[in-house]
Formats: sequence, C-alpha cells, structure tokens
Amino acid sequence: MLRTKVDPIRGLALDDSHGPLTAELAQEIAAETSRIVGFNVLVTDRDGIVIGSGDPARVGSLHEASVEVMRTLEPAWHDAEQARRLRGVRPGMTLPIVVEGEALGTVGITGSPRQVRRFGLLVQRHTEILVREATLLRSRLLRDRAVSDLVRDIVSFDPDVVSARAVERRAADLGLDLGRPRTAVVIDSADARAVRSVFSEPTEIATGRFVVLHHGDTAALAHRLAELSPDVHIGLSDPAVGVAALHEACRDAADALTVAQPGRCVHPIAELRVPQLLASAGPHARNRFAAVTLGPLPAEPDWPALKSTLVAWGASGFNLVRAAEALHVHRNTLVYRLDKITDLVGRPVKDPAVGLAMYLGCLVTP
Repeated sequence: MLRTKVDPIRGLALDDSHGPLTAELAQEIAAETSRIVGFNVLVTDRDGIVIGSGDPARVGSLHEASVEVMRTLEPAWHDAEQARRLRGVRPGMTLPIVVEGEALGTVGITGSPRQVRRFGLLVQRHTEILVREATLLRSRLLRDRAVSDLVRDIVSFDPDVVSARAVERRAADLGLDLGRPRTAVVIDSADARAVRSVFSEPTEIATGRFVVLHHGDTAALAHRLAELSPDVHIGLSDPAVGVAALHEACRDAADALTVAQPGRCVHPIAELRVPQLLASAGPHARNRFAAVTLGPLPAEPDWPALKSTLVAWGASGFNLVRAAEALHVHRNTLVYRLDKITDLVGRPVKDPAVGLAMYLGCLVTP
C-alpha cells in the first residue's frame, strides 16, 4: 500500500513509499554506479523491492536477500548456490543503505563475491552520500518554495481572507521572525542570477520582478546589486514589523519604482513620499492641478529650464543659495527666472505657498 505523509510546510501530500530514496534517484544511482564499477548494481526499498537497477528488467521485482539485510543491517554475500535458493537474487553482495541513522533500503552488486567484495563498501558509501545530498537538496527546495509562498502571501495579504497570526506561525516554522524590522525590496531585473547572488531567497512574483523582505543593511546590498547589474531598478521601503506592516512596505517599495526619477537605480520610498502621494490621485485630478497651478508655463519655449528651476526651488525649501547650487547657476540667474515665472503666472513664486503648489504641479507634469 502506498504510504503518504503531509508536508507540514505546504500542506501537500508527499510520496513516502521510499522516503528520501525515490525510484528516480535509485535508478540514477544504479545506472551510474554500474557504469563506473563494471558490475550490475541494484537498489531496493525497505521491503526489498528493486527500485533501481543497471538491468532495468529487474525493477519492480523482489530481491529476497535484501529483506534479511534490512532486518540485520549487515552486509550479505551470496554465491551461485545460495542465490538459487533466494527469490530474485543473483550471486553477489548486498549492503544496507543507512542515512542519518535510518535504514532506507539496500544496494546490491551482481558478480562473484570474491570479485565484488572489494567494491562493496565503496558502492555503499557512494550511494549513501548521493542519497544524503539529494535529501538535503530536496529539503532546501521545499523550504525555498515555502518561503516564496510566504512572501507572496504577505504581498497580497488581506486580513479578511487570512489572519496575520497564521502567516506569522508559518514564518516561524521556517525560522523567520517577522517581529524583527525588515525592509521590503522590490527589484526589477532580467538578471536573476545577479539578484540571487546578492539577496538570499528572492521571490519572483512576476517575470523579472523580485521581492525580498530583508533584515539588515538593505541599502548597501541594493547598491552592490546596482553595481553588478546596471539595468536593475530597486525600490526600498522603510523598515516594518509584522505581516500587515510588511504588506504595506511591499506596496511602498513597488510605488518607489513607479514614481522614481530616471538616472538612478536605487529608489528609497522615504525620498519619494510626495510623488507617491501625488501618484495616488487620479489622472484627471493631477492634470487639473498642474493646469491651474502652472498656467501658461508649459507652453513657454524655455519650459524645461523653468520646470527645473521650480523643482529646485521647492526641493531646497525656497532657499536661493541652495536652489542656485542645485541648478549650478549664479544666484542672479535664479532670481531672474523666478521673477519671470512670477510675471507669467501672475502670482509671487517666492511666496512659499505659491512656490509649493507650483513645485507639486511640476512633479505631476511629464
């Protein structure tokens, strides 16, 4: 009868008929080892059923010698006369496969006991190493998949659908403490290898878009990734704690990519809160706001220079010295531009309330 168990991480039924020694792995081990040692090698499960063999015709048959080897966990040798008395057995040697103290099956080598004895321990150790590595790899893959599922659930978190406590329990089962401050990192990159070389366990939520919930110096890692892959764009949230806050942090990091200004690769949302707020308004509201605050300015031939002046004026806190330095122009040039803007719109741009409105109008204008 097929034995199954439930994966506690994902709730999926897993084939447990052979445990970590699957039929696919057993066949791979038997075929490759047979080729290397020059004798036919077979692998059985705990019940002595052949699940891998250099002679595929033996797969599925009972290897009676393996039943006794599994009982005693001691190697056994069988000459031609002894083999004839046992079902499915040929002359050779049979050894137990034991990994982490658990007997998983047996490995047998067909041939004269005198010939194959010298290969016995080697084949046994080789098989156990391969099974152990396959088990570790499978465990890592299962964990990686579970972490990705967890991150996706946080990205799409809805408290009306699933409780935050349930998500936190799953995280704890994976060794992840969501009570520690984490920065949500959203990465747009076609270079998945570069992303994985810098951030551990990134989750690809769409083609070329990855999400990481990172604890530690996130900004340094983001800049390292930008150096490795110049075409990458990275949005960073503020640190957050707990499922609901991390969900909002993921939205913030994604928003940072949406409203980011060109020319940079790393975009912290802390520097983009105003553009984020403006982007939350509908297109009609943004266009109307820009039209009434900027008036005739966008139609002027030197609009790009006027726009950069207004942006620097607002970003500098309406300080002439800092704005002139940001624009790399003389202070008198800045004063001339501000006076021109005042004349064109009919409102004093040096008044902070007017200047702020026009600054925001520039931010929503292409």
